Amino acid sequence: MHTKTFLSSCIVLFLLFSLSSFNVVVARNGDKSGNPFTPKGYLIRYWSKHVSNDLPKPWFLLNKASPLSAAQYATYSKLVTDQNALTTQLQSFCSSANLMCAPDLSPSLEKHTGDIHFASYGDKNFTNYGTKESGVGFNSFKNYSDEGNFPVNSFRRYSRDSPHDNQFDNYAPDGNVPDQSFNSYSKNTPGGSGQFNNYDPNSNVANMGFNSYADNGAGSVQKFTNYAPSGSNIPNMHFTSYSDHGTGGEEEFKSYSDDANGGVQSFKNYGKDGNGPNGKFIEYGNKANDPQNNFNNYGVEGNGISETFTNYRDQSTLGDDKFTVYVKDANGGEANFTNYGQSTDEFDNGTDEFTTYGEGGNDPHINFKTYGVNNNFKGYVKDTATFSNYRKKTPQVSASLTGGKKVNNRWVEPGKFFREKMLKSGTIMPMPDIKDKMPKRSFLPRVIAAKLPFSTSKIDELKKIFHAANDSQVAKIIGDALSECERAPSAGETKRCAKSAEDMIDFATSVLGRNVVVRTTENTKGSNGNIMIGAVKGINGGKVTKSVSCHQTLFPYLLYYCHSVPKVRVYEADILDPNSKANINHGVAICHVDTSLWGPKHGAFIALGSGPGKIEVCHWIFENDMTWATAD
Repeated sequence: MHTKTFLSSCIVLFLLFSLSSFNVVVARNGDKSGNPFTPKGYLIRYWSKHVSNDLPKPWFLLNKASPLSAAQYATYSKLVTDQNALTTQLQSFCSSANLMCAPDLSPSLEKHTGDIHFASYGDKNFTNYGTKESGVGFNSFKNYSDEGNFPVNSFRRYSRDSPHDNQFDNYAPDGNVPDQSFNSYSKNTPGGSGQFNNYDPNSNVANMGFNSYADNGAGSVQKFTNYAPSGSNIPNMHFTSYSDHGTGGEEEFKSYSDDANGGVQSFKNYGKDGNGPNGKFIEYGNKANDPQNNFNNYGVEGNGISETFTNYRDQSTLGDDKFTVYVKDANGGEANFTNYGQSTDEFDNGTDEFTTYGEGGNDPHINFKTYGVNNNFKGYVKDTATFSNYRKKTPQVSASLTGGKKVNNRWVEPGKFFREKMLKSGTIMPMPDIKDKMPKRSFLPRVIAAKLPFSTSKIDELKKIFHAANDSQVAKIIGDALSECERAPSAGETKRCAKSAEDMIDFATSVLGRNVVVRTTENTKGSNGNIMIGAVKGINGGKVTKSVSCHQTLFPYLLYYCHSVPKVRVYEADILDPNSKANINHGVAICHVDTSLWGPKHGAFIALGSGPGKIEVCHWIFENDMTWATAD
């Protein structure tokens, strides 16, 4: 045989042999994962090497691998060694790797004159918008940033020195992790009006800021209706320097942060040095779960101010409010609180604190009617206020004090927690919303994730890489995740944050051994409705066992909080339509047998009654969460 022909044949045979040694697989969904040089190809080989059984592969996990091509994988693996180089390529990196990154908004140099109308608009930075517009005009925003996934918008120097009317309708509705900011809004405005309707409703983990809002205004009218209302999850809203040095005018907040779950709201320098402004808060923070509201420098040194709070924090569960330096050194004026913090016995009330309230004022009138509970007054001028129908004692509703009775608390979703006896064929029970509400992301390849900083001591480096300004939503997300990952484990808990799928496999096998199975609920059918339990199977014979559960954590790339707690039982159950009896889902549930270390105010005890250590508590594994156990 000719030497060149012989060498060519050897090379071909070598390549064929090399490729055949890789575990080339085609997923059930038809996604070819046979390229051994992609992150997904590597992950499939890693699974086969580190899991000892030959059971079907968990494609719901393996499909979360980075979508980078082999070429992209090589490029970014090299770039990550120089973090300055990576940050210059952030947007292309985020797009290619399916990460959650805020868009880089450069200042808009567009000149907007006359009457402006925007529809279906989003992800923009407005600079010098409507500044010094002469005459009377009207600007409107409709369907702005609708259903955005991580929408980021910034308004700077908006309608400054301009008497125009501005209206925002349906602003950032149904946004997922929105970041919205208004800086220098309607400053130095003679007349004009601003109206916000349906601002950030039903948002998930929102960050909203108003800085220097309507300062130095003369006779302007500002109205907020349905601001972050109805089901917003963990909203963070901040008003800084609101209507400062204002003359006359009216501000109205209606349905502000009602039905919100958690979150922090703050008002700083509200109506400071104002001359005769009228402010109304109607339905502020009502029916909220664990709200944190802070009012600082409210109505300080105001002249003839009139402020009304109606239905403030009514029927809210937990949470804290602080009024610091309220109506201090004010000249006349009136502040009225109607139905403030009033709650029925079913709610576990938070606390309200008033510090330096009405101090130094010249004949201010402050009236409280139907005033709530758990309140603390410091620096309070008694002669300036009247109290009517003041509830002095809170009926503390905690699970250990319910006498085993179920308490209807709307913040504990029906079916979120249930007893083990419910997992029997034929049982009809409510199922909570198990849909994944986080932005869709993928794991980073382990090689890349391992080279990125991941600690609170290096948070500045991480924020630089992901272009996260100090007060941005991304910075807060990063800080919260790092703090949770660095938190010491609870008693009996073993925990780790998995930055890659390989990290998750390593943690699960270190706890359970290599003969493992990972499970999740098959789909989301049955959510928010009644279901019927079909066939039930106890994992490991239904015996008390050890498992590892992994829950998503909000972060720029896919990150899981994985932990193992002792004494659990794991079940698989067919989920049926209660009317047709058709099989619609295959659920995975975990039952915690030992709840003795849980807090007495845990939602499970509020929903089910009893208290720590007295009952077992079960819950479903939600979409994109998972639980690991040893294989049967």
